[in-house]
Amino acid sequence: MLSYETLRSLLFKLPPETAHTLAEFALRTAALTPFALGAVAARCVSQADLKQTIFGLKFPNPIGIGAGFDKNGTMIRPLAALGFGFIEVGTGTPKAQSGNPKPRMWRHIGEHSLQNAMGFNNDGLEAIVRRVSALQPFVLPIGINLGKNKTTPNEKALEDYRVGIEKAANGADYLVFNLSSPNTPNLRDLQSESFVRDLFALARTLTTKPILLKIAPDLDAANAIAIAQTAIECGASGVIATNTTNDYSLIAGSQTRGGGLSGAILAEKSRALFDALSAELYGKTVLISCGGIMDADEAWQRIKMGASLIQVFTGLIYGGAGFAATLADGIWERLNREGFTKIEDAIGSLRR
Repeated sequence: MLSYETLRSLLFKLPPETAHTLAEFALRTAALTPFALGAVAARCVSQADLKQTIFGLKFPNPIGIGAGFDKNGTMIRPLAALGFGFIEVGTGTPKAQSGNPKPRMWRHIGEHSLQNAMGFNNDGLEAIVRRVSALQPFVLPIGINLGKNKTTPNEKALEDYRVGIEKAANGADYLVFNLSSPNTPNLRDLQSESFVRDLFALARTLTTKPILLKIAPDLDAANAIAIAQTAIECGASGVIATNTTNDYSLIAGSQTRGGGLSGAILAEKSRALFDALSAELYGKTVLISCGGIMDADEAWQRIKMGASLIQVFTGLIYGGAGFAATLADGIWERLNREGFTKIEDAIGSLRR
């Protein structure tokens, strides 16, 4: 049987977007073939020790696929079969848009990292929500990540998020406000206490669904904490830290391409900001850690820092179809090795 290392070497000869499209086709084909999907689903991790109920939703394990991998909600069933405990689709915008000009994604193979300047390319929230709704009720929680259209100026951004909430709230199990992508001009300027206050005040008049805020790793810790605290005070159900980074000092030559860096190169920066956030917010809200989680050791560290859930993206690209199951197995092994009875006992253990 062809190893993933061999398959990856072949896929990496293709442009990154082409390889992603090919992977999407393979996953969607598997979803139409019960035998193939069943073979993959056999790897799904469902140890009782890893199960949690958060926001009233049941998570079979703490590992989710982050927004950006399944932008349009076309791979939900096969991704569930890969062993993920929850799935976040998008980022979706009120109107469909093609994103930034190509090429807009690059690999940094030696660093086990990616660089993307995609720009919220998606089919539009109406199409995304239609696909998600057709699957509900689903075996896993499905979140929809919301953004604004590129052509919408920041002074009208609140209207785009209002439309997003109205379209997505009935289909998603939870929502995420994405104010932190580096690939939509001036989007990160919305990461302010005033806008976050207005955004969540509006959101809570429109839906009772859980809503989270996703923040950038490039905020200084004090600012990130202040923004997150404002979001929580105004009704946020949790915080996701972090998105990709535009700290181009991490990889030589990356600045000329623009976009955000993800993968192993992001681990230290993302972990540090999550640690600072957790030191202030653990026990006050649900924390989800994302960014540079490439193995079970990193995932386990984030959990002990206070992450109830983790999200991956680039790790799946470099680790292959079994990545989620491998992470879940690794977390379960560490849980037992360190004498914890269940995952809740380990979450935030470094804070206690």
